[in-house]
Amino acid sequence: MELGAEELRVVGSLIEKELTTPQQYPLTLNALVAACNQTSNRFPVVTYDDRTVETVVLGLKDKGVARVVHPSHGRSVTRYRQVLDEALYLERPELALLGVMMLRGPQTLNELRTRTYRAAEFADMADLERTLDGLAAREEPLVLRIPRQPGQREDRYAHLLGGEIDVSELPPPPPPSPRVSRADELGDLREEVEALRRDLDELRKELGLG
Repeated sequence: MELGAEELRVVGSLIEKELTTPQQYPLTLNALVAACNQTSNRFPVVTYDDRTVETVVLGLKDKGVARVVHPSHGRSVTRYRQVLDEALYLERPELALLGVMMLRGPQTLNELRTRTYRAAEFADMADLERTLDGLAAREEPLVLRIPRQPGQREDRYAHLLGGEIDVSELPPPPPPSPRVSRADELGDLREEVEALRRDLDELRKELGLG
């Protein structure tokens, strides 16, 4: 499986929201666009429009990586969900790690531990590393360990869902923030509030109340 940059952003966003805000999942198109375009927990930041995201997610459906959830059970708009875990036989911790790498690029062990804390539980760093090693040891590897580069203090891990990686062409990681965990958490909360507001607005429109 080889996914393009837009496909990776859409799948990664669906994974993140499924694991961290299940009450809002599957996602409406508006919520999925907002998730793709978040300014927190994303590198690089993008600005996709509705048409782009809808085209991408429908293409992912054809590849067996996403599904369309038609209105039912009190929900009145079409929603979308990922099925990458089904396609690749992934457990929740594996899915969480891949999702973070799709949304943020190559990550160190410490970054992965911090950024999956809401999505999956690892007993310790050794447990996390074993999970990554398992993804890297598959017949068709899903993860690559990148040796520490000049100016960097740790090895990093990258997913291979976009194809083989030329390490020499990888962009440098964004500068770390001493308050990254708190800032990410606040950014997530803001995005959740906005998603709930959008869903409420859509429901009001469909009921003729707005």
